[in-house]
Amino acid sequence: MKDILKDLDKAFENKVRLGIMSALMVNEFMDFNTLKDLLDVTDGNLASHLKSLEKTEYITFKKEFNDRKPHTKYYATEAGRMAFTKHLNAIEQLLK
Repeated sequence: MKDILKDLDKAFENKVRLGIMSALMVNEFMDFNTLKDLLDVTDGNLASHLKSLEKTEYITFKKEFNDRKPHTKYYATEAGRMAFTKHLNAIEQLLK
């Protein structure tokens, strides 16, 4: 049991961060507004969770401008994909 618990990642304990990573695992990228609508969160709430995942280097972003409006795309990094997969595998093991 201890071996399984060590594979759980605190970065994914929050449902918003879990939702962000889930969305980024199945999409090449997602923009800020799409994530906000999908997760039904406020701008500030989403921004703080994105920042948390950026600090762990599990996601990265690219800023662009469309007609002078900022457009930010978020991507899961390879490290983020590996960590999230490990986290999900640990949850599956706990449920067995």
